[in-house]
Amino acid sequence: MSAALIETRGLGMRFGGVHAVRDVNFMLGERELRCLIGPNGAGKSTFFKMLTGQLRPTSGAVLLRGEEVTGAEPHEIARRGVGIKTQVPSVFDGLTVRENLWLAATRMHRGAQARAAVDAMLERVGLSAIAPRLVGQLAHGQRQWVELGVVLSTDPDLVLLDEPAAGMTDQEVLRTVELVRDINKTKALIVVEHDMQFVRMIASKVTVFNQGAILTEDDVEIIMHSPVVRDIYLGKRAAV
Repeated sequence: MSAALIETRGLGMRFGGVHAVRDVNFMLGERELRCLIGPNGAGKSTFFKMLTGQLRPTSGAVLLRGEEVTGAEPHEIARRGVGIKTQVPSVFDGLTVRENLWLAATRMHRGAQARAAVDAMLERVGLSAIAPRLVGQLAHGQRQWVELGVVLSTDPDLVLLDEPAAGMTDQEVLRTVELVRDINKTKALIVVEHDMQFVRMIASKVTVFNQGAILTEDDVEIIMHSPVVRDIYLGKRAAV
């Protein structure tokens, strides 16, 4: 694997007497894509929030390209090149698709450059035809793609996706697979997802969380056929 883009060392998080994340050592290389899976309550969301500065770890460290950022504010981590798309789209419903992307693009560009960046992003995420529409009037999948476009407009090096396929139709899932593959040509991604078919379509390596710790990491097909993983997460009928 290439040099680490992001790394955690002994990362832990306690909420009172609850040990939500315990002693997690994780590493992701430049332009690598990793899926995180695990049962509800396994610690995936807490882990995500520590990576993005939404939660301050109670133990351990987070490093970006070897520099410690443990406990940094979310805007500081975003400025260092980490973008996150949440499960529930964080977009402005009262603005158009174009206006949402324009607000994001102006963080990086001005004037004609910002307009050109918006046009390019609309084309990239397949939203040019609905650019004048209010985001609040869009279907769920379209709203997800708007937020993905907003995240990409800041040109992050690492994109964190929280259940990007949740609630999508089959056709929307396939389109999202295409988008993720395209993003991974130039960016690293960490994807939390419950839809194992989606995981299978995008990932080569999977990290499995259970009870706040990493249970195992391996190639997706090995994970899919692991009796231990099936028992704690996928269900015995999931192996194919």
